[in-house]
Amino acid sequence: MEKTRCGWCGTDPLYVKYHDEEWGKEVTDDHKMFEFLVLENAQAGLSWITILRKREGYRNAFHNFDVEKVAKMTEADVERLMQDTGIIRNRNKIKSTITNAIHFIEVQKEFGSFCAYMRSFLPEGKPIINHWQTIAEVPAFTPLSDAISKDMKKRGFKFFGTTICYAHLQAVGYVNDHLIACHCR
Repeated sequence: MEKTRCGWCGTDPLYVKYHDEEWGKEVTDDHKMFEFLVLENAQAGLSWITILRKREGYRNAFHNFDVEKVAKMTEADVERLMQDTGIIRNRNKIKSTITNAIHFIEVQKEFGSFCAYMRSFLPEGKPIINHWQTIAEVPAFTPLSDAISKDMKKRGFKFFGTTICYAHLQAVGYVNDHLIACHCR
């Protein structure tokens, strides 16, 4: 019997695997949180499937998403990555990944973990579970994503507007937007 899924993932096997195994599952470790931050940053203005197809390229380019190593990357690394066909070769996005790594570490020091920082915005520190019937009901951003995005911008993060922030919250399971009929709910 065919499983019912959120319609956005379509039938692409990579998208279906991502939907079923990752999207909306609560992330509790900073390494995975940083990976999603890097990928969401890269996705700005592009489709998520494009980024999923380049995920291994990002893993290779950014030291397996090791935030400490990424924070120490230099202009020479930026130039090298501008030639790397395994990632989106956008100088601003590459540089912002390094900048965001530096700020990610600052947040970890302040809050004990980046996950704790993100949870500090959630009601009672718990993920929000929505009850959408259709994709059309799912918002692109919310007051929550507005607040987090604004705070992150104030902290120096780049390429993390409210829409990207909301997508990030969905990806890391801090907002569960699986449709009511979806088998992952």
